[in-house]
Amino acid sequence: MTQGTALIYDEEMTKYKLLWVDPVCKIETPERLIASHAALVRNGLADRCVCIPVREATDAEILLVHSEEYLEAVKKTPYMHLEELMEFTLQYGDIYFHPNIYHCAKLAAGAALQLVDGVMMGKVRNGMALVRPPGHHSMFNAASGFCVFNNVAIAAQYVKQKYGIKRVLIVDWDIHHGQGVQYCFENDPSVLYFSWHRYEHQEFWPNLKESNYDSVGKGKGAGFNINVPWNKVGMKNSDYLSVFCHVLLPIAYEFCPDLILVCAGFDSAIGDQEGHMCATPDIFAHLTYLLMNLAEGKLCVVLEGGYNLTSLAQSVCQTVQTLLGDPAPQPANLDGACESALESLHCVRSAHRQYWSFLKYAADLPTSDLSTMRIKMVEGERSEEHGGAKQTKKEKEEIKTEEEVWPEPPKHLASLIRTALVLPESVVCPDGCESISSSEDSNPLIVTTIRENFLKEADDSDALTALCKLIALIEKMEKNEIRNGLALVHDVSMALMCAVQHAGTSPTNRVLIVCVGDGAMPSNITEDGKTLVVHISSKESEEQKCKYYIPVCLKKGCSDVSGFMQVVLGFLLPLGFEYNPSLVLLVQMPDSGVCASVWQQLTGLLQGLAQGHTLVLMQESEKVFVGITASSLLGNPAPSLGQLEAPRTEDVEALERLRQRLQSAWKLLQTTAPESRGGEEH
Repeated sequence: MTQGTALIYDEEMTKYKLLWVDPVCKIETPERLIASHAALVRNGLADRCVCIPVREATDAEILLVHSEEYLEAVKKTPYMHLEELMEFTLQYGDIYFHPNIYHCAKLAAGAALQLVDGVMMGKVRNGMALVRPPGHHSMFNAASGFCVFNNVAIAAQYVKQKYGIKRVLIVDWDIHHGQGVQYCFENDPSVLYFSWHRYEHQEFWPNLKESNYDSVGKGKGAGFNINVPWNKVGMKNSDYLSVFCHVLLPIAYEFCPDLILVCAGFDSAIGDQEGHMCATPDIFAHLTYLLMNLAEGKLCVVLEGGYNLTSLAQSVCQTVQTLLGDPAPQPANLDGACESALESLHCVRSAHRQYWSFLKYAADLPTSDLSTMRIKMVEGERSEEHGGAKQTKKEKEEIKTEEEVWPEPPKHLASLIRTALVLPESVVCPDGCESISSSEDSNPLIVTTIRENFLKEADDSDALTALCKLIALIEKMEKNEIRNGLALVHDVSMALMCAVQHAGTSPTNRVLIVCVGDGAMPSNITEDGKTLVVHISSKESEEQKCKYYIPVCLKKGCSDVSGFMQVVLGFLLPLGFEYNPSLVLLVQMPDSGVCASVWQQLTGLLQGLAQGHTLVLMQESEKVFVGITASSLLGNPAPSLGQLEAPRTEDVEALERLRQRLQSAWKLLQTTAPESRGGEEH
């Protein structure tokens, strides 16, 4: 299994800067790259990465995306005087040229190619390229938005040509729309391009109608261009996660990419003067992690924007730490997406439902104006009534003079031991895992409690030993001595009750229980709200009695791959993020029917919660799953599921009814704004 994270950086890319006064371009400085790399060095992350040298992209590689006429024009810039550079710059939008920028632009594109080569050749599993100039705005025949060559678009065309891969996913979380990437691939069904960006009803740069949600691609590429327009500033972590869970991930899993490229612009983080958003740097750890189980872990992150040096450096560190396999920090205050974000989410899902089976039952487009458009119209009317000039977007933003302050991102706390197992003596412990040994000095009180509450036979020494080992494993996970674990037990229901009872003795513990397969769940397990149970099975259950017990029925049970993944992505992950557990218990019931690859996906995705503290419980009869479960717990990416078929109609309809019942209690399940739900409270 390929290991390692590449870091591609060369200080040569810092050796150009703005040579004249330009209020728009002054924010694109060498310090962006210097601060990002320095933070990686300071936090010990650069030393943990595999260093891959930078090279220049060749003319042939650049011409995969750009015209020969444009390339030849840029080639002349190293020989231009200042006045000539200024004049050359005027023909493009929001860009500046420098005698060294052509060289740096070739290095930036070449760095992206070095990264995809390293990943595709198996030298590393994933990686990040710190590059400058950025690329996602540059077009076939034009520079734009600080971008000279389109680094990620070149990498996508290159990897398709050189390695013959069939499907590439490009995720653009920069705060500006990457129109250059969209134009390059809008007719191409082999590249799925996703971008969220400030739009504000076409008032924010690049002020293009085709940046809106209804630009879905053209011809054979229809459905393969996803735009999520932010129509107001101030978006938070909940808004970003909501779009990932309800738009990007369902489509991405259905698309089944062979490689993921990220246009990683961190101007979408808090404190950035371009973005004016409120998402904290640690959210990028979670966004990165959610992509790492796709494409068998082949993930290449390429720097784009980011102009607040503090939040930029913090966000880069969060991203690289996650690529390295460190646990993502626990997110805080996830309380559901705001009304404007939900309106955008609603519109995108509706626009794409004809192309993607996972969105087939998305709601119709809103029939009334979006809330932000109504506010805009009212402001315009008030301005006319008072005979005043309309306040520009720039003027509104400049009123906000106070500098935003946010806490340092939580530390990624690595455990001494990553994975530990409780196994019967007849089962061999997989490589890379520790085995929890028998403890002769078990707490007598715990032994007594286990005997009295869980063991029917007084002489059942094997069961007593296994449960004592299980408690020892949980205690070590609570102390962060062990990150995650697996227990193969004789009676999985008994082990679950024992684990929950012990974890419940800590006042700070919150336990998410994910139960896969048919089997009775003890009714008292959710009484105090310290546990949330999501039970996926083939059994119709009674009407939900408690906020903290959520039964999900699939007609074909857990063997239904498409239905199961729809539950995981659209229900389980949003619930998990909002509940914010300190421990995840993943329980596989006997004869659950879940296939190995889906089980690995589930095990992998759940480790993004609770700082990676995931404990898997399985019955001894399911020992065939031990190896693949241990592999996922050790951080190895899950195998691809293939291009998924449409979920069963009755399952999707039942899930939507369940969403309607739950979304007032669990805000991250919402996919439409309040007005679209008949005035329901938000």
